[in-house]
Amino acid sequence: MVFDYCVIGGGIVGLATALRLLESRPGASLVLLEKETELGAHQTGHNSGVIHSGIYYPPGSFKAQLCRRGAQATIEFAAAHGIPVDVCGKLLVATDSAEAARMDALYERARDNAVEVERLDAAQLRRREPHIRGVGALHVPSTGIVDFRVIARAMGESIRAGGAHVELGVEVTGVTEATDAVTITAGERRFRAGRLVVCAGLQADRLARMAGARTDFQIVPFRGEYYRLPAARSGLIKQLIYPIPDPALPFLGVHLTRTIDGGITVGPNAVLGFAREGYCKGSFRARDVATYLRFGGMWRMARTNVRTGARELRNSIFKRGYLRECRRYCPELTVSDLLPAPAGIRAQAVLRDGSLVHDFLFAETSRTLHVCNAPSPAATSAIPIGEMIAAKLTS
Repeated sequence: MVFDYCVIGGGIVGLATALRLLESRPGASLVLLEKETELGAHQTGHNSGVIHSGIYYPPGSFKAQLCRRGAQATIEFAAAHGIPVDVCGKLLVATDSAEAARMDALYERARDNAVEVERLDAAQLRRREPHIRGVGALHVPSTGIVDFRVIARAMGESIRAGGAHVELGVEVTGVTEATDAVTITAGERRFRAGRLVVCAGLQADRLARMAGARTDFQIVPFRGEYYRLPAARSGLIKQLIYPIPDPALPFLGVHLTRTIDGGITVGPNAVLGFAREGYCKGSFRARDVATYLRFGGMWRMARTNVRTGARELRNSIFKRGYLRECRRYCPELTVSDLLPAPAGIRAQAVLRDGSLVHDFLFAETSRTLHVCNAPSPAATSAIPIGEMIAAKLTS
């Protein structure tokens, strides 16, 4: 059998793409291949669970539009499938005069992006969140929380209900393109499709090269390490608490995040990973490390970010350094409050000149389309991202 479409990758972007393909091409045949035994096993299932508002991105930018559309689409999808969502809002807290200046700029950006925002002074902040300290804050009421792994499972069920095949535990080992179809090899199994779309996340560069697509980037894994607060601290915050981000960095900083199950997580930081899919501390895979050590862009990136990298590594090794980041806005936290929690790993595309890719990055051949970088927050924006990818395939 030759399927009309094959999607490689059972993360939320691949699932959203498959859903949109089935919606836009009723009756089309589709197979989705995922190497793990469950959907959403990697970046989708190891993030903070935040439905972002789109406040951070340049006004009018594609990322800002996708985030706002994606947040609404995620909430609507969850409601349609009985998935718990809490639109609890968040506070971006400035702790000194430099952050206050950045907060003012972020306030204007939010207004330009049509994101509802309220400016709070120190007294108003303390009334809203008695355990949080700062010189001021921005209140963004549209931010929410959800379990994206549950969203992924529901998407998988919808794909199956639409007549598609979802194959789990299928690791792709070869991609061969001919004039009439693409053959995807997975061990002893073969799948043929008219068009192939690859949403492989942490393995995106390898799958692109496997298919013969031209690539000028490398996926570099960054571990986002989290802690969780003890159950006795579950009432510490009513909303999510974020620092004012440094615009020079692609990460949002260590924050306090309520989770949909009633807990609170602390994090993430951002440290270089030694295994693309090694979530346990100390994970090491020689192939993954050797791959990026041979890549010139990795060394250029490292030289540019050596001070930030050293700070993040120090905070990873020494819990008190990590705690210091949190105590800037929540001074009552102690070392004993930071309990172990699962880490996440971000697939960061790095170009040969050492620059980090902050936008979409695609690679193509005649019959394949590779999503090499889906910019953060990809989980929030997944549904409109899937629509965009499907449109590229069907146009």
